[in-house]
Amino acid sequence: MADILSQGEIDALLSAISTGEMNADELKKEELEKKIKVYDFKRALRFSKDQVRSLSRIHENFSRLLTTYFSAQLRTFVEISVASVDQLPYEEFIRSIPSMTILNVFEPYPLEGRFLMEVNPNIAYAMLDRLLGGKGVSVNKVEKLTEIETRIMSQLFQRTLDSFQEAWSSVIEMDPVMEDIEVNPQFLQMVSPNETVVVISLSTTIAETSGMINICLPHVVIEEILPKLSVHYWMQDTKKQRQPGEQEAIEKKLKKATLQIQSELGRSEITIQEFLHLGVGDVIELDQSIHDPLLVTVEGEKKYYAQPGKMKNKMAVQVTDVIEEAEDDE
Repeated sequence: MADILSQGEIDALLSAISTGEMNADELKKEELEKKIKVYDFKRALRFSKDQVRSLSRIHENFSRLLTTYFSAQLRTFVEISVASVDQLPYEEFIRSIPSMTILNVFEPYPLEGRFLMEVNPNIAYAMLDRLLGGKGVSVNKVEKLTEIETRIMSQLFQRTLDSFQEAWSSVIEMDPVMEDIEVNPQFLQMVSPNETVVVISLSTTIAETSGMINICLPHVVIEEILPKLSVHYWMQDTKKQRQPGEQEAIEKKLKKATLQIQSELGRSEITIQEFLHLGVGDVIELDQSIHDPLLVTVEGEKKYYAQPGKMKNKMAVQVTDVIEEAEDDE
């Protein structure tokens, strides 16, 4: 997008041209020169800015769901938020994570391929310690997971896929399934080294331990749903068509709804002494004049004016006027 000049900058430019400090012909030559932009083919940017923003929104929702889930499971303070969303070659991502870490590989059915959730050892072992009754202290000793540790972590992270599925529900009905847990990224080859992946980094704090959870989404896996991540998809008209008879059914239910209607004859203030000595035949003077209309309220809202009377030997009021909204606001 071209820079927009302020009025002061425009005036200064015109003044420089008029005084000869700048040459208009030289400016035209600069515009005609080809502008070269450096592009690294090893770091092909295959996701547009709109798609990156959409992925960020999806995983912001995912981080909120994860916060709720881990708080309930670990019963301690948990805070998770999106730290960054980057696209880079798969090989570069593998080199950027620790040599020994927790790698959860899952298949995002019906998409073909695999996603990866990398959990920093500090976070993973703090979770494990908390689940086993500890205070949530990290030991950071990832060498080889025991069968018990693998089982506990597998169950814990398997249920995070429900939150992942819910976060993506606005884009695709996904049914992710945990495939494997690995600790050495060198033994994991999901896609070719030069394949572009988008990495969503979630900043995670559990009790006093902090670290990162990285979600790796290969471009080749989510390529078919990329159009749904654009602004045009989110902004397109998706108005729901009303079913025949739907409006009539709603009207019928509304007509059967009960409302509390009250009419106030007037108000009066008396002392406790006067109240205690009230007897049959005593008269209480109200502040309402017999020549003024009564106020009728519907569910506490002023709606009508009315006059008192009788109907079939029962006290009743007759509506004489409707209170306009402007008058009601006053």
